[in-house]
Amino acid sequence: MISNKGRTVPKSPIRKLIPLADDAKKRGIHVYHLNIGQPDIKTPETIFESIRNFKQDVLSYGPTQGIPMLREVISSYFNEDYSLDIQPDEVFITTGGSEAVFFLMLATLNPGDEVLIPEPFYANYNGIAAIVGAKIKPITTSIHFGFHLPPRDKIEPLITEKTSAILTCTPNNPTGTVLTQEEMEMLVNIAKDHNLWLFADEVYREFVFDGRESSSFLKFEDALDRIAIADSVSKRFSSCGARIGFIIAKNKELFDAVMRFGMARLCPPTIEQYGASSGFRTRSKFIPDMVKEYEHRRDVVYHEIQEMDGLFTLKPEGAFYTVVKLPVDDSEEFVRWMLKDFEIDKKTTMLAPASGFYATEGKGKDEARIAYVLKEDDLRDAMKILKEGIYVFNNTH
Repeated sequence: MISNKGRTVPKSPIRKLIPLADDAKKRGIHVYHLNIGQPDIKTPETIFESIRNFKQDVLSYGPTQGIPMLREVISSYFNEDYSLDIQPDEVFITTGGSEAVFFLMLATLNPGDEVLIPEPFYANYNGIAAIVGAKIKPITTSIHFGFHLPPRDKIEPLITEKTSAILTCTPNNPTGTVLTQEEMEMLVNIAKDHNLWLFADEVYREFVFDGRESSSFLKFEDALDRIAIADSVSKRFSSCGARIGFIIAKNKELFDAVMRFGMARLCPPTIEQYGASSGFRTRSKFIPDMVKEYEHRRDVVYHEIQEMDGLFTLKPEGAFYTVVKLPVDDSEEFVRWMLKDFEIDKKTTMLAPASGFYATEGKGKDEARIAYVLKEDDLRDAMKILKEGIYVFNNTH
């Protein structure tokens, strides 16, 4: 008999339409995947070199909290790039960024507890909260304001006696929004005034555009007893398959709880930690060019959107996503149609329906996320196919 959680944990809205894409490919259709944050930028060679040079005779268990070398280079990264005093024993290596969020929720939320999360949000938060038994209380944001946070007096009424934490993501997946200094301060002050945990998903920390400065919630020294961040090498090093993430937490009680959950899965992957260590040591050789390339791709996609009738978005400020309002009633129906019934020269475009990024029922039904993770020529072709697809769909439905 399958458990209640096994039956009710939501499927990923990003991955559930993959079978349709697979079917399209079997029919000889090339699918431009703008639905998933899988970059096509080459993984830095230094990471592969470090993995190839792994010389141990036995691939043994590693420390639960991660190998010392990686924790030390992450500590140095925060000190050198952000002037933050992060010690190696405040770094906990996880199996990807999602496990980092999972462990933070497990460590602080009891079944029935509530966590405030600005919506739209990374869809896996839904599944993680469901496994933990927690409830997401959404802080609704609007595409017309670039998905920035509402004022404090709109957020505080959402707090109840069951509220235990705030979780935010900046730069944001799926919206590309980068929180301002004032927004960050507001969340910190709310957390302090209401005795809440504040967790920040900072996977895209460096990916900020138009001269903005990369930042971290770890700079709020007077609140570090209640702040922890979740991070990952997946996007920073274009190494999604490495499954190496980490938690930074100065609160010893929180760190101890995370350690207990880590012991239950023994240790994170060993060889990939050596690759990640090399990535952090050589980051200055590739991250600036990577950010510049994503900013260019952002400009390409934004320009193409501006040329389409009925589409709306504000220019994303970071990460490599944007959420777009489409001139359709149901974006999931449209995405399905694009994969099943539409192609130009044996090519089609796949987006991620945005309703799966919301907790509020009915929100985002006419929106979709675009991940600008392809090279310029592919992006332009994908967007032209999208434009024609919208025109045909609206004239046949």
